[in-house]
Amino acid sequence: MLTLPPLRDVIARHGLNAKKSLGQNFLFDGNLLDRIARVPGPLTGATVYEVGPGPGGLTRALLRAGARVIAVERDSRALPALAELAEAAGNGSNGPRLTVIAGDAMAVDAATVAGNGAHIVANLPYNIGTALLTGWLGAEAWPPWWASLTLMFQKEVAQRLVAVPGSSAYGRLSVLAQWRTSARIAFTVPPRAFIPAPKVDSAVVHLVPTAPMAAASAARLSALTAAAFGQRRKMLRASLKAMPGALDAMVAQGISAEARAETVPVAAFASAAALLA
Repeated sequence: MLTLPPLRDVIARHGLNAKKSLGQNFLFDGNLLDRIARVPGPLTGATVYEVGPGPGGLTRALLRAGARVIAVERDSRALPALAELAEAAGNGSNGPRLTVIAGDAMAVDAATVAGNGAHIVANLPYNIGTALLTGWLGAEAWPPWWASLTLMFQKEVAQRLVAVPGSSAYGRLSVLAQWRTSARIAFTVPPRAFIPAPKVDSAVVHLVPTAPMAAASAARLSALTAAAFGQRRKMLRASLKAMPGALDAMVAQGISAEARAETVPVAAFASAAALLA
């Protein structure tokens, strides 16, 4: 790439103050951004799908790592800055190294625009991060179109993804993530790293698709966990009462009807969901 102006200068020139309504918190530390870009592994020649690039800090790091980036941004204020970055990045063997899509990531068909085998890397806007994640995890087809997920979340959300049964963080998101991915927290990020500084710590999570623990329907598992954790302090015989066959399916896994959802292993949830026709 051509020499780029400092990110702070780009933000000032384009008036890109972070908007709370868009869940924006910008990262300026180039070393930290490069560290995020290294989490998926070597990206030379790989396609990366990025959500909410804002002024393009993480985008720069991904381009430095050798990736071809497809970025979706709904904030029209950021588009001129990203256009400048795309021009500086130039073309690779497969066309533009940076393609910017103006739009809402919740409405974009990511699989179509990014293609099979793309890595998803993003400092997700906090207001849509969990919704996007559950959408990527909840596809019926598996393995998914994406090769890995490297995502920035509030630390509390990250801890839910990797939590074990019996812990206070263990819940529906833990089951959905661990059923058919290997999830780990790569590292944590303090509030002072962001502008503006959020009130909580953040964490970068890395998820890689694995073989499912049981051949369950994603929709069925989602419904089962929603019912079980919807009233997490209640015993399963009460929380699953409205879902026909669910309690019997759990008991068939050796789980007591008096157990609470927060103590049930991921594999038991998956196997129970597979029994529900």
